Amino acid sequence: MADHGYEGGRLDLPFVGISTFGKRPYVADWASISADVAVLGAPFDSGTQWRPGARFGPRGVREASTLFSFGHAGAYDHEDDAIYLPGDVRIVDIGDADIVHTDTIKSHANIETGVRAILAAGALPVTIGGDHSVNIPCINAFDDQGDIHVLQIDAHLDFVDERHGVRFGHGNPMRRASEKPYVTGLTQLGIRNVSSTAKEGYDDARARGSDILSVRQVRRLGPKATAARIPAGARVYITIDIDAFCPSIAPGTGTPSHGGFLYYEVLEILQEVASAYDIVGIDLVEVAPDYDPTGSTTILAAQVLLNLLGFIFHARRAGA
Repeated sequence: MADHGYEGGRLDLPFVGISTFGKRPYVADWASISADVAVLGAPFDSGTQWRPGARFGPRGVREASTLFSFGHAGAYDHEDDAIYLPGDVRIVDIGDADIVHTDTIKSHANIETGVRAILAAGALPVTIGGDHSVNIPCINAFDDQGDIHVLQIDAHLDFVDERHGVRFGHGNPMRRASEKPYVTGLTQLGIRNVSSTAKEGYDDARARGSDILSVRQVRRLGPKATAARIPAGARVYITIDIDAFCPSIAPGTGTPSHGGFLYYEVLEILQEVASAYDIVGIDLVEVAPDYDPTGSTTILAAQVLLNLLGFIFHARRAGA
């Protein structure tokens, strides 16, 4: 019988134990991270313009991730005939950045410190928000990492420059990213309906090199052609807003928008991107668990992250 952990040691069911991400080891000392992937919680939602609650996103996604953390090493996918995230892919959870209530600048600085610590350790940073403003410190942390291209999967463009003096809210992150000399471009997928960004924001984004596609445009293209719009050879940072998905499957978010993606549409795009590009960082944001008593939104978020990590490391091993 295969030695995959089903028959030995603790059974360790999902509802047993402490809810780190995927039940992976917790590392409290950010100076001693030794892993392939390090997960950081960014429970900040003071950048939200309507319904708060994404501060509980990291806790909710961690809890949901235990569903996919039985004792065996890796997950076998019979469609791909591949074992994803085998035991030699080292994932750790470094806890949460400290959040100082009402202080965006200090809270963002603490998030940036966490991402920098992960990068300094040579690990892939995965940040769980929090509202989408937490992407700003995540991108700031890449200022010494070389050029990156941002892939955004989202209902909203998030390209507001400044509104009533606000420059670091959840409507601003893609504009702030576009200003970085090391961000070479943005591919923005799922943008639809009434957005937080006015027409001049779309004009500005396109003038700065953004490639903007709605859900219907992505569907017409298909996952392979959509992924191929990212420049060849780009090092890609992926930011996923859970409101990119249709609220029929992801109601637990502050700004739901109907007409969104379904699960496999996003999964297949991510698989194409992971197989063709070097993924250098990930954040997943805007999960607000209290708006979804079924828990399906947090489960979706955890499943997307774990599958994406599986695709990334499968591709790295295949290309090694």
